[in-house]
Amino acid sequence: MIDQAWIEAALTSSRPQAVAALLRYFRDLDAAEEAYQEACLRALKNWSANGPPRDPTAWLIMVGRNAALDQKRKTSRLTAMPDESQVSDLEDVETPMAERLDDSQYRDDVLRLMFICCHPDLPATQQIPLALRIVSGLSVKQIARAFLVGEAAMEQRITRAKAKVAGAGVPFETPGQVERAERLASVMQMTYLVFNEGYSAGPKDEARADLADEAIRLGRLLLRMFQAEPEVMGLLALMLLQHSRQPARFDVNGDAVLMEDQDRRLWRLKLIQEGLALIDKAMRHRRTGPYLVQAAIAALHARAPRFEDTDWSGIDALYATLECLQPSPVVTLNRAVAVSKTQGPQAALDMIDPLAERLANYFHFHGAKGGLLLQLGRKREARECFDRAIALSGTAAEAAHIRMHIDRLIAESEKRA
Repeated sequence: MIDQAWIEAALTSSRPQAVAALLRYFRDLDAAEEAYQEACLRALKNWSANGPPRDPTAWLIMVGRNAALDQKRKTSRLTAMPDESQVSDLEDVETPMAERLDDSQYRDDVLRLMFICCHPDLPATQQIPLALRIVSGLSVKQIARAFLVGEAAMEQRITRAKAKVAGAGVPFETPGQVERAERLASVMQMTYLVFNEGYSAGPKDEARADLADEAIRLGRLLLRMFQAEPEVMGLLALMLLQHSRQPARFDVNGDAVLMEDQDRRLWRLKLIQEGLALIDKAMRHRRTGPYLVQAAIAALHARAPRFEDTDWSGIDALYATLECLQPSPVVTLNRAVAVSKTQGPQAALDMIDPLAERLANYFHFHGAKGGLLLQLGRKREARECFDRAIALSGTAAEAAHIRMHIDRLIAESEKRA
């Protein structure tokens, strides 16, 4: 019998391509999502009994399409489609079916769907959340966390966006060259949010981890479309350089390993070299943007043979540039880490204290503040911050990392007793 975890991972990783192809066919967001969900239910039953298909994504497209058509025909009192077993057990039929649904490579349909979700008729606050929900299947909770808002507020945004798409007759055609250029910034932001969701996944969450690889694939497609755009080069370089550290980010028990403790021999040199080459190429255009600056920061980490060799002054200067280009409390929080290395923990703490209200529900704020307080010997306050961070952690790895600091505090207290 096929492993249930494998099925769940396959369904999650297939979602972007399957929903994109079904949307092309039905031209309706709700219909495409419902068709995909029905296909998933049938996959759970069919694959467990008969084994996985050769191409899970194409199978889901075919079965979802047929199930939706069957439902429409039943609703219209027309002749029902054949039984599910008759259409899902046909040997190797799913791949040609997918090819007929989309006359191009259906896997590239995801990028097209991203541009559609970022239609200018939708407010900017709704474009990217809708795309994250439809394209990548992120939960409302995950999207709300990325935007630092409550789940209820994000649910309303996504619902309004879907209603806007349905009521305004937003075209589901591939946007032209001008429209793509106008929507590029939103598509890049969405791509990076997808990457971050995958990058933050623990080693046991393969389905979410696949999102990082999918985001890099989309970044490569974007670069093919915008070959002379330095910010696209910067985005892809940033994702490659961050992803290069993946093999060293968790230990054998699945616990997070801080960058200062990572075995840099495990970093993937091929990805680092590609990322650095992209940065060098982008720099020749003499146009600086937020993604390129972030990629330059990642490059300074990648070029340091040891953590002790990191150019923290350079990183601080780059974050200062990023604060001018893209002011954000999260950017300031990240800069404070560099400041703590060059000016000490108190200077960093003074920098982030004014951010407390805006980052009250942000896991990394409380974790970083707790770490700074711990360096200053203010252990009780550090413990309070760590407790808050655990309550806000989004993954088991994040929670385990904070518990490590708490365990250290408890152990020191017991020694004194």
